[in-house]
Amino acid sequence: MKIRFISALAIAALAISAFSCKGEKKNETEATSAEEVKEAPVEAVTYTVDVASSSIDWVGFKPTEKHTGTIKLASGTLTAKEGVLESGSFVIDMTSINVTDLEGDDKAGLEGHLKGEGEGKEDHFFNVAKYPKATFEITGITEKEGKTYLEGNFTLKDIKKNISFPVTTSVEADAITLTTEAFTINRTDWGVNYGSKSVFENLGDKFIKDDIELKVSLKATPNS
Repeated sequence: MKIRFISALAIAALAISAFSCKGEKKNETEATSAEEVKEAPVEAVTYTVDVASSSIDWVGFKPTEKHTGTIKLASGTLTAKEGVLESGSFVIDMTSINVTDLEGDDKAGLEGHLKGEGEGKEDHFFNVAKYPKATFEITGITEKEGKTYLEGNFTLKDIKKNISFPVTTSVEADAITLTTEAFTINRTDWGVNYGSKSVFENLGDKFIKDDIELKVSLKATPNS
């Protein structure tokens, strides 16, 4: 009996631990008013983002499941001086939203819903016909608690907010690589309100969490 009781406690502890990890928000951002974009020094070298080698991974959450995917970049530039990233911006191709955890009709259906395809569904999520691009513009680079944080204006659906998240950069003569840690944004800050309990009442368990987890990987090469 004692062994069974201890086993039950162990299982309960594992369940609580798993629930806690599942509900943890990674590097939760705070969306604030847009700030002035960081200017590049005159001596800075300009690098063009290699869109084929760059991507954004995303995760969206429901109460008991999640969906994963990718988004491509359309263009971008970064500048550096003496081996240090100085400024930059990039454009996100919202029409490239891709779901990676589903196949067939389920995959096509979710991608279409996210893009706003189908009568009456245009503004449920991203309405890419009206808002085909999103942008990120660097406003600052700071050091905090042993990490480098990239600050910038993120514009989605014509709403511009400033956010900050941890990033690792490498500046070489032939390339800049920029990789963020996974970070979390609240989609309702950019008017993506479909299925949100913080916006709509009486959704029961038929809601979609406000959090979207993102991870950005960029590579840029110097202009010739």
